[in-house]
Amino acid sequence: MTQTLPLWTRSELCEATHGSLSADVTVQSVCIDTRQLEPGALFIALQGDHSDGHRFIQNALSQGAACVMVHDRQAVIDAGLMDDPRVLFVEDTMTGLEALGRFARKRFHGKAIAITGSVGKTTTKTMLFQALQPYGKTHASVASYNNHWGVPLTLARLPRDADFCISEVGMNHPGEIAPLAEQIRPDIALITTIGTAHLGHMGSIEAIAREKATLFQALIPPDGHAIALEGTPCLSLVAAEVPHDCSFWTIGTSHAATVRIDALQCHGQGSHFHLHTPTGNADVSLSAPGHHLAQNAALALGAVSALGLPPQAAASALVSYKPEAGRGLKRLLPGNVTLIDESYNASGPSMRAALATLALLPASRRVAALGDMRELGEFSDDEHRALTAPIMAASALTFCCGPHMKSLYDSLPQSLRGGYAPDATQLAPLVQAALRSGDVLLVKGSLGSNMRDLIVLLNAHPSVQEASSSVSP
Repeated sequence: MTQTLPLWTRSELCEATHGSLSADVTVQSVCIDTRQLEPGALFIALQGDHSDGHRFIQNALSQGAACVMVHDRQAVIDAGLMDDPRVLFVEDTMTGLEALGRFARKRFHGKAIAITGSVGKTTTKTMLFQALQPYGKTHASVASYNNHWGVPLTLARLPRDADFCISEVGMNHPGEIAPLAEQIRPDIALITTIGTAHLGHMGSIEAIAREKATLFQALIPPDGHAIALEGTPCLSLVAAEVPHDCSFWTIGTSHAATVRIDALQCHGQGSHFHLHTPTGNADVSLSAPGHHLAQNAALALGAVSALGLPPQAAASALVSYKPEAGRGLKRLLPGNVTLIDESYNASGPSMRAALATLALLPASRRVAALGDMRELGEFSDDEHRALTAPIMAASALTFCCGPHMKSLYDSLPQSLRGGYAPDATQLAPLVQAALRSGDVLLVKGSLGSNMRDLIVLLNAHPSVQEASSSVSP
């Protein structure tokens, strides 16, 4: 996004953080990683469990940073920067980042939208960002910046003249959403799904629902809107958390839904449906396949309507939507194998959605390479075995890796067992040896299962057989 006005002035930096800065700087961006630093940026030296940004403050200034935010004076002395006027001293850099986010939110006169959910947060955010382009200047969180530093960083980067700000909010333990929601203070809040992701930490679907619903509690009255899908588990529980002077909208196919999906058609090339909203109707066409993507699009367009905007221009903007790498990107591997890259993360609902999408795709064979779903605790084996039915519905030759995926692999019929290995690297040669020209391959697993490594190896060492005439879809 091109920045025409300064993002931060010296006086604003000092006022927001109660810090001290001598140089009369204007800041055009905010950065916490020198590998992504642009000239004119504020570099914030965050201190984490495994890294300390204070090690890079000298490097940041040499790369053209306008100033650096620090709290470790010894690190500044060691870097020879104690007399450098571009050093912004604060009590604590993490607290300073949050202070910048709160200050930016307070000066923002547009509409703030917050998105949470067990799955689909980033996809819905990306769709909404695209859908809002016809209506004004839109700012959104980068990638999956949805945690205790990602949310305030998104807000600290919020241009003062933006019309819309979209923040993604994540969690994996109780009590994590409320402080993030308090920083965002959303006008519109969306829950994409409530599912079994992080079930091991949370203990039950009801506990997950209560945690997600804390986002609704932060809505700004009286025009705040809470939005959820009609079939969301524990829907009455989350609806009860909406402030009494805010609105609760549902999205679904029934006539009771506030935003109604009509005549939905999903196929291997995408989907099409009609959408009826309080601010008008829209014809929606997506060039990316999957029932879950149609629902994500309806959520995004529901938010557009909740903003009081007619949805057709937003729907037209979604025609060009394409899934991102790790989140459903489709591309051709060497040997004429179509890859569906879902390697970024996985949970029960997202696995089932990905397998249902695989079932839609025409192929000489459908193949799935699946890694463990993490953070399921005592529910893990049952959650993995529950994928047996959707795999059979997709008729997918399945390769598995990870200790928990072994329970799924053992439950599959022999005809769908492709191979098992302890990890993604050891699984790669088994998949390579089995792939044939014309196959469609789904790769999916939690981030910690490293399924991205398998994709890298498939690109580096293709070993694809010619399709046999006896192969059936």
